[in-house]
Amino acid sequence: MAKLPPGQFETEKWPILHQGEVYEFNEETWRFKLFGEVEEEKTYTYSEVMDLPKTISTIDMHCVTTWSKFGMAFEGITLRELVKKVRLRPDVNYVKIFGYYNGDPFGYSANLPLKDLMGDDSLFVYRYKDVNQEQWSEITPKHGYPLRFIPPASFYLWKGSKWATGIQFMKEDEAGFWEELGYSMTANPFKEERYR
Repeated sequence: MAKLPPGQFETEKWPILHQGEVYEFNEETWRFKLFGEVEEEKTYTYSEVMDLPKTISTIDMHCVTTWSKFGMAFEGITLRELVKKVRLRPDVNYVKIFGYYNGDPFGYSANLPLKDLMGDDSLFVYRYKDVNQEQWSEITPKHGYPLRFIPPASFYLWKGSKWATGIQFMKEDEAGFWEELGYSMTANPFKEERYR
């Protein structure tokens, strides 16, 4: 049985919240970059990313605005699969996951500890199936199409960058978009780590 974090309520819907404009996907210009503390940076086109092995996982979502949604099935590429594509330098412990913000491919970011993202519940998703659905649906532009990061349930959902464009590998933790505005660096919903 899924556990509801403190201060949260369960919803059947998948509410839409985002900062800035909704990104309009352009396959010609869209790229996904792996950079930072790596031996060699890598950049992928949309078709190259979509050719990577896929994983299906059920991940509970907890939004800092107090809603939680259980039992959503997602299909996507694990962060672990992308880590395999680069040689990390020693002592890489953190990542920043970037996404579009008002036209800037690296305008949004969220920081996370790498060690917590190596399972099947750390996915760059492109389609989903709600608990009551039989058919898979593509995620909509408002939910982050063409690729949206969904973090493990041990993080609030603002760590799930929409319109994802890349992963920066880091030795030290560094605040992302909302963290710079006072949100928690660690963001554990079960500890109610909403703000710094």
